[in-house]
Amino acid sequence: MPMTAETARAHITALLLERTAQDEARRKEALRDYLDVTQATTDRAASEALASLIPALMPGLYAKWIGMFADRLMETVPLAQVELVCDGSAENAAALTLAYVMFLESARMERQIDEDLAALGANAAAEGQNPALADMAASYIRARLGVLAEKTKKQ
Repeated sequence: MPMTAETARAHITALLLERTAQDEARRKEALRDYLDVTQATTDRAASEALASLIPALMPGLYAKWIGMFADRLMETVPLAQVELVCDGSAENAAALTLAYVMFLESARMERQIDEDLAALGANAAAEGQNPALADMAASYIRARLGVLAEKTKKQ
């Protein structure tokens, strides 16, 4: 049975969200490690405290960017070809992830990501939160995108 555009988009979105997802404990651990490595904090307790304060921003931003990727893919690639990479195989999952990483590295998306991360800091300040935490979260998100790109390119 042929795949519909909606089914293909749902498959792509679910696959990429799963590849970028982290549970809360892993998120805090990764943030703490990032803060330690970048020497943004002076001790482990401070890293733990900051990691707990930074909200879980990635899922919303990743979902937005993944949605933009899926929309663009569906606009530019014939459904029959999209259907081929939505077969559930590990090879095609890697191909979709690589295409997503390449999409994120495009000039258009670099601007979009910068705008979204800048808005993150502005919203934090408007809501009375410490903008430095938002900036730190933005740096972390950029680093996570870099890790995703490296992992994908090795596959």
